[in-house]
Amino acid sequence: MTQRRDHLFHLASQQHYSEWRARKLADYPTSLSELMVPVTNLAHLDTTEQEALVSVCRRANFAIFTSGTAAVAKSDLRAFGQKLGLNRLDANLYADDDGITALQVSEVDRKRDYIPYTNRRLNWHTDGYYNSPEQQIKAFMMFCVRDAAEGGENQLLDHEIAYILLRDADPRFIEAMMHPQAMTIPANIEQGIEIRPAQTGPVFYQDIVTGNLHMRYSARTRNIVWRDDPLTLAAAEFLQNLWDQEGNPYIYHYRLMPGQGIICNNVLHSRTAFQDDPATGRNRLMYRARYYDRIAGTDVSDRERARVSA
Repeated sequence: MTQRRDHLFHLASQQHYSEWRARKLADYPTSLSELMVPVTNLAHLDTTEQEALVSVCRRANFAIFTSGTAAVAKSDLRAFGQKLGLNRLDANLYADDDGITALQVSEVDRKRDYIPYTNRRLNWHTDGYYNSPEQQIKAFMMFCVRDAAEGGENQLLDHEIAYILLRDADPRFIEAMMHPQAMTIPANIEQGIEIRPAQTGPVFYQDIVTGNLHMRYSARTRNIVWRDDPLTLAAAEFLQNLWDQEGNPYIYHYRLMPGQGIICNNVLHSRTAFQDDPATGRNRLMYRARYYDRIAGTDVSDRERARVSA
């Protein structure tokens, strides 16, 4: 009996998974140049540029785009996202009224309690790992308006690759990380007021409609409660060690420059510490948009169709 594609990432789907794994690794980009896509006008993405972005994201779940100018309005970024099927913005805490967040060092008391609004190192995570199941982040965009005077490099890893490495190490790790109580993010309470309730759920989960694999994860050691189970704790330790590996060929390092951005299916990422220089105007400013949608044309079934028709 042929394995259903919607069971691809379940342990019982060994044959179909093995075939998918082999194709994924064989087609995975081996250089940054394969991830770069030039875009003439973000507000008016043409068909060739759109196809190039989707093609790269099918292979790595993320692409780095270069627009050539940092003088981009937020409405241009929204139009860019919409062209890629990204319409449902996550109006997260401290997002602007348009749903797009301006990430920069803030002196506002409440904001500076959150690392994205500081110049400190930002540990490995996927966006919105504390969201409810109904508001899981499937994709995000980051656009550089101004870079820092020093530092601020991103590291990126396709979450499907992380799944492969974890399953290669021990298939039981997958079972542990797909457990519905694998990871709990405690409630966010500010000045005695609950801003967000506690969220418990799996690290890896498969969309029952599309068959796509998604991940909710944070490498933070504080405010993360792992299921008290030996396999879960061992799997969490494996992932933590993965980030510390030197020369991992699947982890890409890139420092966005003004006019450049990242578009992705919520891959794992981190950021090094950085230093601004107000005297020269080198104050890092990024626009970030989070979506409940996935990049159109990058579903597992889309990749299968693209492979067959190639």
